[in-house]
Amino acid sequence: MEGLAKPPILIISGGVGSSGEQLVHTILAQFPADSVNVITYGNLRQPEQIDDILKQAIDQDGLVVSTLVDSRLNEYTSKEAARLNVSLIDVMGPVIQWISIKLGTKPAGQPGLYRKLHREYFDRVAAIDFAMAHDDGKNPEDWPQAEAILVGVSRVGKTPLSLYLAVLGWKVANYPVVPQISFAPKIFELDPRRIFGLTIDPDQLVQFRIRRLKRLGTFSHSDYTNPHTVYEEVKNALRLFRQSGFNIINMTNKTIELGADEIISHLARID
Repeated sequence: MEGLAKPPILIISGGVGSSGEQLVHTILAQFPADSVNVITYGNLRQPEQIDDILKQAIDQDGLVVSTLVDSRLNEYTSKEAARLNVSLIDVMGPVIQWISIKLGTKPAGQPGLYRKLHREYFDRVAAIDFAMAHDDGKNPEDWPQAEAILVGVSRVGKTPLSLYLAVLGWKVANYPVVPQISFAPKIFELDPRRIFGLTIDPDQLVQFRIRRLKRLGTFSHSDYTNPHTVYEEVKNALRLFRQSGFNIINMTNKTIELGADEIISHLARID
C-alpha cells in the first residue's frame, strides 16, 4: 500500500467513543502499526451529523464503526449507510436487540451511561495516567490541571505518594528538588496551597539512598549519600518551601498512607 492514502475507520458514538476505540485498536494490534487512520466522532445526537460522517466515508472509502445506543439514530445510520453503500459495522445494535428480546424490556438508550455509572473508576484511571505522565517534573505545561504538586529531594517519597493519591482519584504531579539547579519558574505561577514540599530527617534519607543504590548494584561513596551534603540539601529545600509558602509535609518515619491523609486534609480545606 506504499504511496496510497491510509483508509480511515470512522468511529461514531453518542458518548465519547471509548468502547469503539478499544475494539478497533484491539483488532489493529494484529496489523502493522499506523496501517489505517482511526477517527472518533463522539456526542452525536442529530441525523445531520451522521450525514456528514457518511459523506466522509464515501469520499475516503472508509469504514464506519457504530456504537450508537439511541435506537432512532442507530436505525437512521443503518438505513443511510445501506442506501449510500457505505461499509458499516454496528457494534451495539444486535447485542442490544438480543438482550431486549430475551428480557422483554426496552433499553435505556442513553449515550455514555456505562461511563456515568462507573465514573469513579474512570476518574481513578485518569488520575493514575496523569500521575505517571507527570512524574519527576515531566510535562510542566499540564501542571495547572493538577490538584496537587509534590516537590522534594531525591528519595523523599514523591513518586509512591503521587501514585497512592492517584489511586484515590487525585490528579497529582511531582517535581524534583536538585542541588545547584533552579526551580522551574512555572512552579511559582501555581497556587501555593496546592504545592506540597516533602521533607525528611537527613539521616533517614541517607539510609534510603544507600539502600536504593545497593539494590541497583551501583553503590559508591558520593555527595548523594554523604551525610553532611544530604543535610545541606534537605535544609536548603526546606528553606525554599518556607520562602515560597508551600505546605510542608514531614515524611520522617511516616507511611505513604499517613502522608496522603495529611495532603488530602489540606486539599479539603481549599475546596
